[in-house]
Amino acid sequence: MSEVVSAARYMRLALALGERNRGLTWPNPSVGAVVVAGEAGAERIVGQGVTAPGGRPHGEPQALAEAGAAARGATLYVTLEPCSHHGRTPPCTDAIIAAGITRVVSAIEDPDPRVAGRGHALLREAGIAVETGLLAEEAARDHLGHVTRVTRGRPALHLKLARTRDGFAAASGPERLRITGPVADGAVHLWRAHADAILVGIGTARADDPSLTVRLPGLGGRSPLRVVLDSRLRLQPSSVLVRTAHDVPTLVLATRGAPAHAKRMLESLGVAVARVPDDGAGRIDLHAALAALAERGLTHLCSEGGPRLADALAGADLIDRCTLITGPTECGGAGGLPALGPQLAALLDGGRLRPAGERVLGPDRAVTYERAPPRP
Repeated sequence: MSEVVSAARYMRLALALGERNRGLTWPNPSVGAVVVAGEAGAERIVGQGVTAPGGRPHGEPQALAEAGAAARGATLYVTLEPCSHHGRTPPCTDAIIAAGITRVVSAIEDPDPRVAGRGHALLREAGIAVETGLLAEEAARDHLGHVTRVTRGRPALHLKLARTRDGFAAASGPERLRITGPVADGAVHLWRAHADAILVGIGTARADDPSLTVRLPGLGGRSPLRVVLDSRLRLQPSSVLVRTAHDVPTLVLATRGAPAHAKRMLESLGVAVARVPDDGAGRIDLHAALAALAERGLTHLCSEGGPRLADALAGADLIDRCTLITGPTECGGAGGLPALGPQLAALLDGGRLRPAGERVLGPDRAVTYERAPPRP
């Protein structure tokens, strides 16, 4: 196996390790790290690590601890530039130098101004060979939430929309329209498990009364924060979201003019409430809402609201990834709610979001679009 192929193999393992804990480590990125010892052709993995739930310890010191003495003279593969600043834990660069690592291969530089090339510079100053750029595109995608929060002041946003074969998200009557099957539903639950939070509007919260939890075997404990955009605090105490708020964290974002008594009532039932500016027309300013979530440390949102919220997010240019799931059934009736509003349709047709993959999920078909990731 060539050295280039071997290096890519180890970085892919590091990326897979990082993916494992994505959604559990915010406000820190989920970084995967692999320690490889031995000469070319006789290499062996001696340590693996990933950022722990809660964001610490980081992946690098965990991989080094597993490697122990075998780390001396070895190569460290890491998905993001090692941190170089003192926080609640010492810098990863210090641990790497102390372990005797002689070569570091990192996929991308960390745009966090506390790091931003300084981690690599400190390693080089210590005599460690540093290489960057291996599988950079994949790493930028995996760390999109962290990069977007640092460079744009908001979490990355993955929009999910389901539609019938004839393009509707809901029927005209009160009966709820079942669009997707169990395979697609399972994929949605897996996206939830790897998100920091799920975002919906008050319209979806009131019409569907969703639980917004992860209901996959073995992943029940990975339900993320649930966020409701509710400008006037109309979320009912009888809703599933409120009744389960003590079990699954729930945050409602309201405008500053929302009734104080409604805020007190929701908070007494275990719901966190935060006020953000409105857009001048009484609706929540979406830029302000996402900035407030970033200030809380959130890096990756999965939006499962309806077409109106989706179109508003598109109009505000806040969508980084969009997955459209098309079911086999048809709405068939006049007056149904179209899944794609004009602003989202323009965003997709204009190429701002480019096709990035297609999957068959049982009888359903999912097409994903994404914007070019920001350069770290």
